[in-house]
Amino acid sequence: METKTRVLIAEPGEDLRNLLASHIQEDEGMELAGATGDGEEALALVSQLRPDVLLTELMLPKLDGLEVARRLRSAHVSTPILMLTARDEISDKVKGLDCGADDYMTKPFDTSELLA
Repeated sequence: METKTRVLIAEPGEDLRNLLASHIQEDEGMELAGATGDGEEALALVSQLRPDVLLTELMLPKLDGLEVARRLRSAHVSTPILMLTARDEISDKVKGLDCGADDYMTKPFDTSELLA
């Protein structure tokens, strides 16, 4: 039996968080490890749930996505991080990648591209 990729979502917008969760649960190669709307909880959930991928918004309450990525990388957590955000300036992308994100995708996005 094939193991599914477990995805943790950190997105402050409840509607988008639910939409992402729905797409992940419907995709046969992935399952939802958990979902949250703030950075502090995302950091704790990565440690507890050990997802295969963290999908995070850059602009989270409590700890932003940049700080979440920094803390995970400084703790030597190698979970891949995909930042999904409306901030589309090159400087924002560079900051995200420099903080430890493995990929950076801007909103609006196509779901098929995200799932790929």
